[in-house]
Amino acid sequence: MVANYIGGRAFWISAILLVSYRQRRLRVDPMRMAQHSRVHELFVESRSSAGSRSIMGMMREQGIAIGRFKVSRSMAELGLICKQPGSHACKRATIERVHISNRLNRQFVVGAPDRVWCGDITYVRAQGRWHYLAAVLDLFTRRVVGWAFSTRPDADLLVQALDMANEQRGRS
Repeated sequence: MVANYIGGRAFWISAILLVSYRQRRLRVDPMRMAQHSRVHELFVESRSSAGSRSIMGMMREQGIAIGRFKVSRSMAELGLICKQPGSHACKRATIERVHISNRLNRQFVVGAPDRVWCGDITYVRAQGRWHYLAAVLDLFTRRVVGWAFSTRPDADLLVQALDMANEQRGRS
């Protein structure tokens, strides 16, 4: 029996148990190292967004039988913390715009092409940031006649989309 002191208190432990514990701690388990490396690879592939449940599901799809808590423990030992993207807040206009009358008045049936165009802007998350897409549609053909993609939702984005529409339709 060996006295092991923890926090000023003596605990009597078998010498054989102590030696086997120290040897086991120093031994490298190749299967565990392979699991650690696979967890790290999947975490990097997910661009730091996958948690233990996602990684467990990915590993099971690849035929590796592993539990969520083992994946969670591996992530903790490797120092991997998943990051979820924050919510996107739309920017509101700071100045009041002049009132523009509704000329279309929900009359979406048009008699000929290139008489009425309508457009919209939407935002898309790509490459870790928000990008803005402006599209111009011809209401007669119901097709996109012009579009533009930018990192800022400004007037230049709309001008580029309208310029493309004019070029597509042979206008100058």
